[in-house]
Amino acid sequence: MTKQFNYDDLPVIQTKQGKIRGYQSGGTYIFKGIVYARAKRFQKPEEPECWDGIKEAASYGYVSPMLQEDVPNGELMVPHRYWIQNENCQNLNIWTQSLDKMAMRPVLVWFHGGGFSMGSSIEQKAYNGENMSKYGDVVVVTVNHRLNILGYLDLSQYGEKYADSANAGQEDLIAALKWIKENIKEFGGNPQNVTIFGQSGGGMKVSGLMQMKEADGLFQKGIIMSGVPDKSYKYSDKDSTPLITALLEELNFTEDEVEKLEDIPYAQLAQAYNKVSPKLEAEGEYVGCTPKPNDFYKGEGPDVGFRKEATKIPLMIGSVFGEFYMKPQTFFKDEISKEELMKRIGDRFGDWGEELSDVFQEVYPEKNLADLLTLDTVFRCPTKKFIKEFAKSGGKIYSYLFTLEFPYQHGKTAWHCSDIPFVFHNTELVPVTNIPEISDKLEKQMFDAVIHFAETGDPNHLGIPQWPVSTEDREATMIFDRVCTVRFNFDDSLLELYKKALPNLTLANITQEDNQIQH
Repeated sequence: MTKQFNYDDLPVIQTKQGKIRGYQSGGTYIFKGIVYARAKRFQKPEEPECWDGIKEAASYGYVSPMLQEDVPNGELMVPHRYWIQNENCQNLNIWTQSLDKMAMRPVLVWFHGGGFSMGSSIEQKAYNGENMSKYGDVVVVTVNHRLNILGYLDLSQYGEKYADSANAGQEDLIAALKWIKENIKEFGGNPQNVTIFGQSGGGMKVSGLMQMKEADGLFQKGIIMSGVPDKSYKYSDKDSTPLITALLEELNFTEDEVEKLEDIPYAQLAQAYNKVSPKLEAEGEYVGCTPKPNDFYKGEGPDVGFRKEATKIPLMIGSVFGEFYMKPQTFFKDEISKEELMKRIGDRFGDWGEELSDVFQEVYPEKNLADLLTLDTVFRCPTKKFIKEFAKSGGKIYSYLFTLEFPYQHGKTAWHCSDIPFVFHNTELVPVTNIPEISDKLEKQMFDAVIHFAETGDPNHLGIPQWPVSTEDREATMIFDRVCTVRFNFDDSLLELYKKALPNLTLANITQEDNQIQH
């Protein structure tokens, strides 16, 4: 379908630093690659320089360099866009329906996945904010920031200018939110109604900012999607000296030459890091690439307690049925015999297999028993703990679980990232998520819940059952599926039994088994 395009006749936007011009497509105003900060390597971001004239904001900006090359796989499940990498990656993109300063529409700010080491604001095709802005009548912002050792490498013991190096990536996100607060009215947005939302690593960034005093007042609501992993995903507060010493030695620098790390080519720095970090990680030492608890960042709420300010932020939080079980099964679940299936379940769960099978069928009577083999626990269990502790601290929190089965690989359970197209109203961009007579309805139900939450702090709307707030003792979980239902503490017994059967199962185990993990 042809969309009307407009560029020449559009008003010029005055930001704090200078004037910019975007373009209009199909009625949506689009601005790409807006620089919100600048920074020297490892150092705190600063406001961007002002400019004269009019800057064009019609092209996506740089994305953060990665430690490894991207390997295109799993593209049917998670279609990607690969982009130019550069350290000057502090930029954002905006989609809006109005440039009226008085429009005061809700603002949704997206933090991308990929942990704290990979990904970008435009990496997944489903991240495109046009449909969310158009159908939700909201302002959508997606953010790039420094990742891996550029954003999360503790050099604080080597000088005051590196005081924030362990959390520089989070500092970038705060800088983006400050830019949004100062400028978003020019794009029709309400700076006092900002929802930050993210999936996987993006969800971790949401919960992390809630534990940072410097982010207070910059957002009013949060949505965490598959963003609470188990303890194998480490936020280490250990001394970084062994890592930095090894890095300097690998690069033939002395302890007095730390500043040289600022200037060497990133590829050389990444190569050295990739060589020395595995051994240190195996020994339990600090290896960076995640936020580090300190005076700036308190640590994750379920572990150290939620800040009082954090509990004032209404939350939506959830995960998906299968998460990181992304590789194809070696059998067709609609053809395998009961005897063969029970043998496979026994191979995986040992003596617990039969009891687990019975409980699974009680909890998920509509599912094929084979789906027990792809049931996620490494996100679901920590998410349940987060919900319990946040509610216990007085926070308002809504729980969900995305359990849709897809007509792919003979009935694939919901995988990591499979809910994103529904949240962004972008199933049309991800063909595998298109299920006739199902996807359009579920997309609207999920999308409207997100939009209502962004507007009011409450996801309830006429298209779904009444969705109560969860409490410390009663988790009210919205099941997003072919038929949406609300269930209370429904999977507690199943997950407890699962942990008894596989007490040592971690996210790290699963990612090592499956090379189709996408971010």
